[in-house]
Amino acid sequence: MYLLKRILAVAAPLGVMLASTAFAPLTVTYTGSYPVTISHAKVGDGTYCLTLDQTAKNGGSASLVEGTQKFPYGTFQIFNHTLVATIQAQGYGQNAGLVFIGSTRRGNIGPGVFDEVYGGEAFVEGALTFGMKGGC
Repeated sequence: MYLLKRILAVAAPLGVMLASTAFAPLTVTYTGSYPVTISHAKVGDGTYCLTLDQTAKNGGSASLVEGTQKFPYGTFQIFNHTLVATIQAQGYGQNAGLVFIGSTRRGNIGPGVFDEVYGGEAFVEGALTFGMKGGC
């Protein structure tokens, strides 16, 4: 009888804990469109639309719309609460990319930095603000 009481004393809190987490989401998804505002850059200040399609736990594909111009090829990764999205851009004879970096917490993307890269070197940098998911 004593052993049964000990088992129930341990099992009861475990059952409550399991029941409370049974309906909690296992992963957070970042799939959606986010307005991104670049500021304090030499050129390129403005608001654009970054679309993320999370196909794996830590990332997926990304694309960007800048006015009428579309950049459909990109990827993103999330590690250590940091999102890094890289979009292929026209390099005029060199490899080029647009890099968006922001902090992540519970499905939200916080402020970060923007970097436009040509031939492996930083060309334009700026502060970056992410708007609400679904905002563009």
